[in-house]
Amino acid sequence: MMDLLIELFSEEIPARMQPRAREDLKRLITDGLVDAGLTYASAGAFSTPRRLALAVEGLTAESKPVREERKGPRTDAPEKAIEGFLRSTGLTLDQLERRAEKKGEVFFAVIEKPGRKAADIVAEVLDATIRDFPWPKSMRWGSGSLRWVRPLHSIIAILSDEGGAQVVPLTVDGIEAGDTTRGHRFMAPDAFRVTGFDDYAAKLRRARVMLDPAEREAAIRQEAANLAFARGWEIMPDEGLMTELAGLVEWPVPLMGVIEQRFLDLPPEVLQTSMKEHQKFLSARNPKTGRIEGYVTVANIETPDHGATILAGNQRVLAARLSDAAFFWENDLREARAGMESWKEGLKAVTFHAKLGSQADRVERIAALAREIAPAVNADQDQVEQAARIAKLDLRSAMVGEFPELQGTMGRYYAQAAGLPDAVADAARDHYSPLGPSDEVPSAPVSVAVALADKLDTLTGFWAIDEKPTGSKDPFALRRAALGVIRLVLGNGVRLNLSKTVGSQIAFLFSQLQMRGFEEQVVSLDALPDDIATDARMRIEARMVPSDPESGVQGLGRHEKWGAQTTSDLLSFLHDRLKVHLRDQGIRHDVIDAVLAMPGSDDLTLVVRRATALNGMLASEDGPNLLQGLKRAANILAQAEEKDGVEYSFGADPKFAETDEERALFAALDAAEPKIAAAMQAEDFPAAMSAIAALRAPIDAFFEAVQVNTDNQVVRRNRLNLLSRIREAGRLIADFGKVEG
Repeated sequence: MMDLLIELFSEEIPARMQPRAREDLKRLITDGLVDAGLTYASAGAFSTPRRLALAVEGLTAESKPVREERKGPRTDAPEKAIEGFLRSTGLTLDQLERRAEKKGEVFFAVIEKPGRKAADIVAEVLDATIRDFPWPKSMRWGSGSLRWVRPLHSIIAILSDEGGAQVVPLTVDGIEAGDTTRGHRFMAPDAFRVTGFDDYAAKLRRARVMLDPAEREAAIRQEAANLAFARGWEIMPDEGLMTELAGLVEWPVPLMGVIEQRFLDLPPEVLQTSMKEHQKFLSARNPKTGRIEGYVTVANIETPDHGATILAGNQRVLAARLSDAAFFWENDLREARAGMESWKEGLKAVTFHAKLGSQADRVERIAALAREIAPAVNADQDQVEQAARIAKLDLRSAMVGEFPELQGTMGRYYAQAAGLPDAVADAARDHYSPLGPSDEVPSAPVSVAVALADKLDTLTGFWAIDEKPTGSKDPFALRRAALGVIRLVLGNGVRLNLSKTVGSQIAFLFSQLQMRGFEEQVVSLDALPDDIATDARMRIEARMVPSDPESGVQGLGRHEKWGAQTTSDLLSFLHDRLKVHLRDQGIRHDVIDAVLAMPGSDDLTLVVRRATALNGMLASEDGPNLLQGLKRAANILAQAEEKDGVEYSFGADPKFAETDEERALFAALDAAEPKIAAAMQAEDFPAAMSAIAALRAPIDAFFEAVQVNTDNQVVRRNRLNLLSRIREAGRLIADFGKVEG
């Protein structure tokens, strides 16, 4: 067995590309080795800003010989067919074997491949990996043809065993593989030789390089926490930044700095975002004051003055950045205290989507929808509308212009500065939530109403213009918006009729966009003579979609069918996302389908409660047998109805029962049906499941003792009508036909 060490040494690799590059290097090399006939025990990939490394242990010294037989065409086949077979095998005609078979003589190719040395295979696989490496972005430099993320300087490729180490013979674009690398760019820049992975890792550490990114990240985390603890502070958690910092340095040296007093009144989110985005600083919070008062920067070098010069330079840059932030903050506060009127006007110039109008158009839709949703979440309608109208205003602020990730967060501060109620201000911050599966779900009624309206407007808008997700493409994050709706509804137990809500929003959207288009056309007529312009206006108005007087919905008119289809399609999309969401919670997709087939499927809270209870019942001891009995009854009934051309749905009478099992089933149904109906009416789904589970034993006994399709037609009809009662009892709860066996 042999061990393999590979290092690709280059100029600095962007931190964001390193994790994927490690995985790609490991995958491409190990897959290539295995495909070529080698096996290995384990493999580990590592990276620093200047190198990718791979260690493979327990690699076989050579591949085994391979003998392969391929059956070809008949010997009297057309010449082109034989030539194609020869090309696929790489053999000549005289190398083929002729073998007699039932249908005639057939060509066979016997291909023997001798075993190959590991060094030859590694050279071939590594060459292909380097030349075809899937960097997101790569460059070509000098006169060579090789593309790499940054200029590639050297390659280590060493195979080692008990007898020693050998360099794999390989040259890529003029770079010859060797056994030499370099340490830290500044603290240990000289070249040194290595003989294997253990020697490589140990010498790198002496040369001030931590090879393992996980070790660098742990070192940063621990030292930053120690520095903060010494001052009585705590490091604000930021896992993404921690990982990025580990990819920026080969020898991490955390240093702590203090923010100047003049900047401490800035919102903590502004301080944290500015330091993270501009300088990759970790923020340090003082628990006593609740303010961010310091930061940790991670240097890549140890200095004689213990980082004092580095900190002084960072302090100057930080002061300039925070001065800009303070300027934005003060100007934005003045605008907020003045009522944010210029921001309201400015939203008219911010395009949300070319087909969906401006942010101001969108605010109108969200405000109307949020007001409609408010009663369902026990929110004050006036506050909900007020929150919806100011929630997007911070998009026009200077601070959000500089830091778009602060939208919503800054909206809350500006709403407070404008003297608006806390519930309204909180909604401005929370209405984007939840952004992802782990994001916190708002619970304040006003916030919930506006957040739901925001996401439903996004969904209805893009459904209306037929910009739906396709395959893996979802440029407008509509799947995320749908999951946000689901989590808001379920997390707060909201009882919302989505068919009505979505339908009215689509109608409002269509009306608004048509009116906007009409107004634009009318404005364009101003340059025409009066008589021509008047005639043109009449023609444009005639094309407008009229109101629907019966429903009271504006803007649908003759497009009711289009609106209904769009609503149905969007609900199906929400149901699909609900299945994914509930599957992660252990609820089967077929159970959800069975519940969605029932009335009220547009009330997601009701659907989930039903599905949870049904899922629990089917997982119980009675569940599988009861399901089998319900399905058996439905199948026998469906076959009889198809054969007889009638529906057996009434008239079952105990007086025609011939067996005790029949009479027992009648009695059980008489007891269970009202309990199931009452429980479903009261939405006591566990009680409904308990009531139908009581039918398991009498149904089992019935099918064991009774022949439904007896020769006595009166008894047969009575028994089929009895099966109908079983089917209808199940239908009170779910469509059990959709539940898998």
